[in-house]
Formats: sequence, structure tokens, C-alpha cells
Amino acid sequence: MVHMEVNCEGCAGCCIDWRPLTDADVDHEREGPYTPLDDTYNLTPLTRTEIRTFLADGTAAALTPRFWSAADGVTIDGHELAAVGGEPVFFVGLRKVPKPVGPFDESPHWLRSCVFLDPTTLQCRIHDEDRYPDQCASYPGHNLALDQETMCERVEASFGGERLLDDDPPEELDDLLLGPQALGEKLFVHPDPERLDGLIDRLVDGELRPEDRAECIAVAAASSPATTAIDEEHYEQYRERALASTSWIDDAIAEWTDRSDVLASPAPIPDIAAEVEDDRGAPGTSGWE
Repeated sequence: MVHMEVNCEGCAGCCIDWRPLTDADVDHEREGPYTPLDDTYNLTPLTRTEIRTFLADGTAAALTPRFWSAADGVTIDGHELAAVGGEPVFFVGLRKVPKPVGPFDESPHWLRSCVFLDPTTLQCRIHDEDRYPDQCASYPGHNLALDQETMCERVEASFGGERLLDDDPPEELDDLLLGPQALGEKLFVHPDPERLDGLIDRLVDGELRPEDRAECIAVAAASSPATTAIDEEHYEQYRERALASTSWIDDAIAEWTDRSDVLASPAPIPDIAAEVEDDRGAPGTSGWE
């Protein structure tokens, strides 16, 4: 696992939807022919193995699917979706939920934040765990290798400071999984579009149900590398596991959603995360020295 040299203290720009805090055009995910149907910012794609790990430890509630609109795709719920062979493609990422956070020395606001972000320290609760996603650990190495702007640079341009401390991509970098090799590993194909009826509308409206997420998570976990095939027996097992999954995340998301005001509105001090997340069993963070 490759770690880049970046200054993350007081930032968490990769983990927070900070678009409401700036007038700059930073919506890089909505450029080009494939537009996400959801409005989540900087959704972290997970590999099939990582998805299985979250399923195994009962934290399926942390996961959510992403589909894209595209011309000449497959139509579900009136939306034309990117597809392979007439079947919609998607990836699975870490959910963002409204939390009271104050990045970049701003006062606390209700901003959509990664489910694993501790609002108090602005650190990841699973940073030192085996389930910490490779995409997070190696960021922004892939961007630098592809000569693409990094989130660190976007934060610097909008709020000042020095975040990207080393702009040379690492010599050893995790597989980018671009193109056909992503199939079954990071990009998944749903084998039965009819099972997505209603789900796509709910995704667009931001109202996905646990069974909607379980459907996509199970397909992803049961996928086969470099193919569009899934193992039906494993799919059923993973779907049942996802639906039965319970953890501190379920109740914390429900309480954050209940407590939160309009996005980007002023929020209480982030310390309330102690009763919303920590007291429910969320892993702690080390804080900044």
C-alpha cells in the first residue's frame, strides 16, 4: 500500500463535500460523457475484495452504489444509464452523510462527509486498519500519475495553504484498474436491469433503501474478475449478509440525518460526534500532534 506525503491536518478535502464553501467550479466528477446520477462529491470506489471485507465486519451500511447517465445506454426509471452489453455498470463507494465539520479553518457547517470521518479531528476512523481502502491510501498518487489535478491542489486554490507536499507520483503505485481490467474488480455489471426498477429513481432522489444498497453490494461482491459474470449462490449469501448487517454506522447515520439542518448551514461544534459516533462504538482517531 502506497502512502503519499500530504498535509491533511484541518483539511479532509478528500472526505468532505466542501463545494458549498466556495464559489469556484470544483465539480470535476461531472465533466465528460458520463455523469453520476447521485450528487455525492468525490465518492471513493472500492474493490471487490474491499467490499467483501466491509460485508464481513458488518458495516454494509457504510457502502453505496454509483451509476452514471450516458447516451446509448440502457433505460431504467426513465434514466439512460452507462452499460456494458445492455446491462448497467456501477461501482460501490463509501457513503457521505451530513456532519458538523469545520475544514480549512472555517466555522462548523453541515457538510456531507465520509461515513468514517471523525468530525472532531477530521481524521479517518479506519486509517490504520486493514479495511482502509487502497484508493484512499494511495491518493493523490493516481492523479499525479495521470497528470490530473488533485484535491489537494483544489483546496490550495480555494483556501490557500500547502497541502500537496510531494507532486511526484510514487514509483510503486497500486493498480489503476482502468479499462477492461476494472470489470469485476472495481466496475461492476448488474445482470438483471429489471431488479433496478425504482432503485434508480430513489438513488437520484437521495432516498436509497437498505435493500437497494444490499442489491448492488451483493452483485459487486459476487462478481468475477475481468468478466461481467456473477456467482448467483454467492450473490444470495452476500445480499442476506448485507441486509443483516448492523453496526455503530446505522444508528449514527440516522441520528446525523435527524439532527442536521440545511446543507452548508451553520452547525454545532463537531464535539457532538462523541455521543453520536464514539459512544456507539466508532473507532477512535489519534488526533494531531
